Amino acid sequence: MDWFSFCLTGITLLAHSALHLFFLLRLTEKAPKLWYFSLYLLLLSLLEISCIALNVHTVLAIAAQTVTLYGMSRFVMKNRSSISWTAALLAVYISQLSFGIINGLEILVISPSERGWRLYGLVLLATLLSFLLCAGCYLLILMFAPFHEAGLDASQRSCPAPDIRLLLFPCLFSFSTELYILQTAYQVLPVSRSPAQSGKQLLLISLQALGIGAVLSIIYAYQRICQSFQARAALSSLAQAAQAQKAYLEEAKSRNQKTRAFRHDIRNHLAVLRGLLEQDNVEKAKAYLKSLESASASLSLPWHTGNPVVDILLEEKLGFAQAKGIRTEVSLLLPESCQIDDFDLCVIFANALDNAIAACLSAKSSQRDPLIGASSPFLRISGERQGDFCLLEFQNTCLEGPLPPMGVGLSNIQAVAETYHGTIMAEKDGASYRLNVLLNISLQSERHSSQSH
Repeated sequence: MDWFSFCLTGITLLAHSALHLFFLLRLTEKAPKLWYFSLYLLLLSLLEISCIALNVHTVLAIAAQTVTLYGMSRFVMKNRSSISWTAALLAVYISQLSFGIINGLEILVISPSERGWRLYGLVLLATLLSFLLCAGCYLLILMFAPFHEAGLDASQRSCPAPDIRLLLFPCLFSFSTELYILQTAYQVLPVSRSPAQSGKQLLLISLQALGIGAVLSIIYAYQRICQSFQARAALSSLAQAAQAQKAYLEEAKSRNQKTRAFRHDIRNHLAVLRGLLEQDNVEKAKAYLKSLESASASLSLPWHTGNPVVDILLEEKLGFAQAKGIRTEVSLLLPESCQIDDFDLCVIFANALDNAIAACLSAKSSQRDPLIGASSPFLRISGERQGDFCLLEFQNTCLEGPLPPMGVGLSNIQAVAETYHGTIMAEKDGASYRLNVLLNISLQSERHSSQSH
């Protein structure tokens, strides 16, 4: 190996290390670290030395490079196996396609008789162009691909996403095709050039350009699938909130009719009371008054949180919970000036209460032995304003075991919290589950104030 080949190999290893790690880190949204680059550069250097010493076939060397990048992602950066394979295949595949396209152009442009410094300069320029093309393709993929969402664990997703493994087979097929082309068609600069050779190179360049286009099309299609999943989750949230609003309107309508009927009959009730008192029939008057108190109490809601929508929602959900033998406790006061949208409150409370009731019923049904867990399951709701924030807490009985993955209900709650620049936190302690929802109500109040002006 002469000095130029040695320097070119060093530049290639440096560029490959930087580009591969840039692509991998951006794809998985991991923080860049200098030791990542140092370790990967060392591994690629050792791999290159081993392949040269053992005279390893180029295809096997590229496969080993892919496995090395997968190992960096999976075991060093702790990414999931599926996204690690997909990222490694895409990174190496795109770099090979870029090299293949520029290699084909080299054969067409550089004269077979070229020698000396001019040849070295053209080879360096071609190498630079191959890396620029590779970087551009990486940026396009990163622009299209929501891989960071698919690469998260289920408990961290803000919404459901299709499995990243859907991309493994098309990526693997394209990568295998490129390796076959590399094995059968790539060549060094020829001694002489014929029209047939030029036509072959143009065909190879076209195939590799189509390969890049195919990969970008696959990534774009995957992005649209992810967007459809997000839209479906949003529609589910809207439908649930609309159902809660519908229940609120029906309940409000029913209570309004009862109130009108009570007001219509109140004069008759007062006349009866007056007659009983005029007859000195105090005991009957007390009994009649007690029945009036019961009738008037039925017109009011059992919980007063400061928001009528939440009051009615609590009556519906907690009434069902109590009928199922679940102990309920409410210590909730919503600030009147926070201007949290009723629609958003419906999403939070409806999803949180549905999940809590389902968990309580599951825990209750698992208690087959009446001597075990004699206490009934509980559901506790609390919340108050803490400075510029409103903290809601839902605590309930649940089955013992690890924290369950995030479902659609919790994803909807998280989406609402994020619109208020807040967050959610779920944790388990034995057979007790706790969900905290933090909302920044000061920002929302400022938004409504600016809109009113």
